[in-house]
Amino acid sequence: MMSNSWSWFVIILVVLNILAMVWLLLATSRSPDDPSSTTGHRWDGIEELNNPLPRWWLWLFILTIIFSVAYLYLYPGLGNYSGSLEWTQEEQFQKAGELNRQKQEQFFAQFIGEQDIPELAENQRAMETAERLFLNNCATCHGSGARGAIGYPNLVDDDWLYGSDPATIVQSITNGRAGIMPDLALPEASVAVLARYVLHLSGQEVSTHVKQRGKELFVVCASCHGPDGAGMQALGAPNLTDDIWLYGSRVSDIEAILRDGIQGNMPAFSDLLSETEIKLLAAYLISINEERETSP
Repeated sequence: MMSNSWSWFVIILVVLNILAMVWLLLATSRSPDDPSSTTGHRWDGIEELNNPLPRWWLWLFILTIIFSVAYLYLYPGLGNYSGSLEWTQEEQFQKAGELNRQKQEQFFAQFIGEQDIPELAENQRAMETAERLFLNNCATCHGSGARGAIGYPNLVDDDWLYGSDPATIVQSITNGRAGIMPDLALPEASVAVLARYVLHLSGQEVSTHVKQRGKELFVVCASCHGPDGAGMQALGAPNLTDDIWLYGSRVSDIEAILRDGIQGNMPAFSDLLSETEIKLLAAYLISINEERETSP
């Protein structure tokens, strides 16, 4: 909504433009008293006669002006005047959105019923729809093949931070996840030892000193990752023994996390997707993992 002064400015400007067009058409539609009079323009010995516009062209302009006046009466265009139909873009958008929502409900109705998520994972048509949902909503972070990237979990391996059962996947998509690894406020020397000890948990060889000192320092980490470093799904604490690294497996990567901490965020989709769409996405993740397990 514009101010009254700007509204009147727009109204006056539009009306003056329409009146100017009407005057221009009237001024140029009259035939000259002398049919042989010219405009004064000459090209290659040819003079331009001062003839009025052809009648069909003149009437086309007149119809255009009539249309513009009718349009500005019916629809908004004159400042704050809303038009006699009181049409708005917002209302049109809401109607289109509601129509689209109804069509979506009709389409997804075929997947609502007694089918549970594992059964949906076997439904080829449902998975074709679920794949499109994944590409539109999840692939930006997890990749089109769901294999993730640095900082974004791989969804086609056996390392699920919060668990891979259908109910947990639905919960993760619906409510999102917020993973926090706090900085440990350790001296730099201790950070270096602990980082190498963490790599030792995944099978890398380290010195006896790192094993002994690292085990002492790891007590701080055991409350989340467990005394053996196998992780804790209830907290989303990663398994440190499987050599799968969400933020990189270099010593410098681990040192940076221990030194500065890190925070991951999986956004909630409860406001963006319906329960059926979330159910389909969960089934799709189960489907592509089953496909991976059965592939040679």
